[in-house]
Amino acid sequence: MLLSLKDVSIYYGSAMAVTEVTLSQEEGTVVSVIGANGAGKSTTLKAITGLVPIQSGSIEFDGRRIDGAPTDAIVKAGIACVPESRKLFPHMNVLSNLKLGAYLRRDKQGIEEDLEGVFVLFPRLKERLRQKAGSLSGGEQQMLAIGRALMSKPRLLMMDEPSLGLAPIVIDSLAENINEINRRGVSVLLVEQNAGLVSRVAQRCYVLEVGRIVLEGNINEMMSNDSVRRAFLG
Repeated sequence: MLLSLKDVSIYYGSAMAVTEVTLSQEEGTVVSVIGANGAGKSTTLKAITGLVPIQSGSIEFDGRRIDGAPTDAIVKAGIACVPESRKLFPHMNVLSNLKLGAYLRRDKQGIEEDLEGVFVLFPRLKERLRQKAGSLSGGEQQMLAIGRALMSKPRLLMMDEPSLGLAPIVIDSLAENINEINRRGVSVLLVEQNAGLVSRVAQRCYVLEVGRIVLEGNINEMMSNDSVRRAFLG
């Protein structure tokens, strides 16, 4: 199993944000976590990347415990995250943002090869290399955020609400990009509220409600379930 969360609970102060969450992901798959705002989706991703501590339970990646490990060690292990709202460096150009994704790497040839791989996936970025990230369109900024994450050479790419604020035609392209990333051998853990996007890319889905997993299975088979409808509609 590539990723495994077992009975993970997380508090913010005295408030419980996530309660005994258990989920798993096999290598080579696309798995989605869906839920209304405040369900605990982003908190779960932050726990996996070491940005928030867990109070109980365990998180394993490729058979090794990573809960409690520093974020840079988790990135080195092969996990990258595309955060909600992209979190780019707006006053730096496209190339500089991309190279920051490879900050922990020392294989110069591999970095150059992966940079070319990003340009194959997102040709628009190559056209915008010297342009400041903050001047890009929303769709281009999302391409850059994904490209930056891929530059760390992850085995697992986590994406937090990647369709947020994007036009439908851009979301269509995003679905194609996610599928291509997965075909390249990268597993994807997708937090998302766009039902169309999830149904086009994910093989398996978990539903979070108020910090708890209430349903799991194939997203297309679950679409008629009330919990799934609430997850997408709030």
